[in-house]
Amino acid sequence: MPFISSIQRQTDFNLFDSNTPIVIDNGASYFRIGWAGEPEPRVIFRNIVQRPRHKVTGETVTIVGDHDPALLKYFDCTRSGPRSAFDNNVVYQFETMEYILDFGFDRMGATTEIDHPVLITECVCNPVQSRSKMAELLFETYGVPSIAFGVDVAFSYKYNQQQGICAKDGLALCPGFNTTHVIPFVDGEPVYEGCCRTNVGGFHVTNHLKQLLSLKYPYHLTRFTWEKVEDLKMEHCYIASNYASEASLFQKEPEQAEAKTRCWQLPWVPPPTDEPPSEEEIARKAAIKEKQGQRLREMAEAKRSSKINELENELHGLEFLLHQLEQVDESEVLSFLSETGYVNRQEIESARNKVMQSLRKAKGEPKNEQAETEKDDLGTSEKYSLINIPDDMLTEEQLNEKKKQLSLKSMADGRQRLKQKRYEEELERERKQQLEEEKRLENPDLYLEQLHAKYKDLSERVDQQKRLKTNGGHSNTNNVSGGIGRGERLNAAQRERMRLLTTAAFDRGKGEDTFGARDEDWQLYKLMSKDYGNDDDEEPDEDETELARISSRLQDLDPTFIPKLEAGTSQPAEVPRMRPLTKEDFQIVLGVERFRCPEILFNPNWIGVDQVGLDEMADVSIRRLPYKDETLEQRLTSSILVTGGSSLFPGIVERLEAGIRMIRPCGSPIKIVRALDPVMDAWRGAATFASDSQFHMQTFNRQDYYEKGEDWLRRYQLRYTL
Repeated sequence: MPFISSIQRQTDFNLFDSNTPIVIDNGASYFRIGWAGEPEPRVIFRNIVQRPRHKVTGETVTIVGDHDPALLKYFDCTRSGPRSAFDNNVVYQFETMEYILDFGFDRMGATTEIDHPVLITECVCNPVQSRSKMAELLFETYGVPSIAFGVDVAFSYKYNQQQGICAKDGLALCPGFNTTHVIPFVDGEPVYEGCCRTNVGGFHVTNHLKQLLSLKYPYHLTRFTWEKVEDLKMEHCYIASNYASEASLFQKEPEQAEAKTRCWQLPWVPPPTDEPPSEEEIARKAAIKEKQGQRLREMAEAKRSSKINELENELHGLEFLLHQLEQVDESEVLSFLSETGYVNRQEIESARNKVMQSLRKAKGEPKNEQAETEKDDLGTSEKYSLINIPDDMLTEEQLNEKKKQLSLKSMADGRQRLKQKRYEEELERERKQQLEEEKRLENPDLYLEQLHAKYKDLSERVDQQKRLKTNGGHSNTNNVSGGIGRGERLNAAQRERMRLLTTAAFDRGKGEDTFGARDEDWQLYKLMSKDYGNDDDEEPDEDETELARISSRLQDLDPTFIPKLEAGTSQPAEVPRMRPLTKEDFQIVLGVERFRCPEILFNPNWIGVDQVGLDEMADVSIRRLPYKDETLEQRLTSSILVTGGSSLFPGIVERLEAGIRMIRPCGSPIKIVRALDPVMDAWRGAATFASDSQFHMQTFNRQDYYEKGEDWLRRYQLRYTL
């Protein structure tokens, strides 16, 4: 089975005697395996399995424990996430457990069956079904000769007892990964009748911290991986001696709160600063710009020369065509023109004039206005040649042509008059602007005051006109005439349209709808649009135009001027400006989260677990003992050992001591100590236990398992004092 891992494989497996036990600390968080009698385990990895497929070959690989994230780019992990063999702290997925044991024995160097006794840890009061399945897996799959099951908390307590940390009688408090246990010890042996469990552990603390950070920084969700949040928890979180006072400190004492706040800086690259360019850079850019300009000028000159050549060739062709047309007889003119594509001589001359104008424009020659005027007059006289001829001298076709020429000439004259009118208006506007500028320069304050007054008068006048158009005389109470306003005219138009439609519908009756079959039906639309369709097509009057001009002028001269909004409009919302990202935008600040997340060990109801906290569990465990002895209770509370991964939080010993002292009777001796190594002491205690010469008396083999059955396995208990 292909494994992907960075853990090196051991090479000395065959050097150990077959009587040397293999010690396995099968924790819900980490899997540790090694040889009995050694101070440290040989292989340690996370107790999870992932089985993705290779993106190219499609082969399924097994990733056990920690792995290099860079390798995942070669595998498809969308259908296979990390899986654990544990439900809380009980093994129930033995298919996953088999992958983990395969990997553990493979890293130890085993190639065939395991011919060594195995000591494996389990949780307190492990169900017999889980214990039986584990024994069956070790016996049948790996050929283990004998097995022993022990509680990890008991091994940790016995190891610290041997080191003089705790006494024979005491309590073991173990806040683990998924659960928290309390086990009383009497004469060095655990009393399982008094044990207590809560389904809250380090997993829930990490998950709670991950949720809080995700809510606080939703734009950095990809940064909050499980491994990173776990590191943040172990590095920065602590247990508050008094949660209420600690939370109040963060609210009322900003200086002390800032001292207890930690900051995690995410990778951030500052944006480049805009420094003024040097003289050399300016000169270099100017040279590049000049070079580009020269290239564009050369391209424009080449294009201009090409266009001039084309126009000259076209002009020579038209002049040559006119020269040939003069030499052609009148009877052959039409056939000659049909070959050239022109209708008459005037069209050819008009095309020549246009080409000459384009040629002069391309060469940059000034226009000869007098010549142009003469040519225009000449062209006009030639174009409208029938206008001055009396009607009695013209044929019927010439009369029709004369009418067309009169219509065209009137339109041309109208366009010319309109053009002249616009030119005169532009001159008048420039003259007024010049006069206003002279007034402004003479007395700017007076000019601005007059402009404001004029704007106010025009604004009031325009508003009144709009009110009259909308509501008629009803908007003004002083108007006794009660004239009809625009709103009422629009209502009358709508009523008339509705009347016409209703009449048309009733005229048709209830039979088949034949509207539109007759031509007179379409006259209805003309009646509907007549006198009612042009109400909205009104151009702004002079007052509105003047008001807009004065408003624009005031905006240019007075920076404090705010134009008045029209009725029915609202102030446009200011577009938010995107500020550049700074270093602070990539900082994860840990404040109250540092002590709020571990607090769930003492208040599980914060995450919906209706169970007691860690300090109350000690009193519950003492009260569950089968015998009541005040002296024994004092011995238990005077030797309380805290072990497990979650006991590494700073302040947990002081908080436990304060909480238990409040629960126990006044004057009870209370002493709480932390294990030498809360994480590794369970494996070290098991390795020390398995190295004893009497260890083989605590194991059972395959024959015992199959002969005595599960009932015997239910009653099986390891004695920790050899």
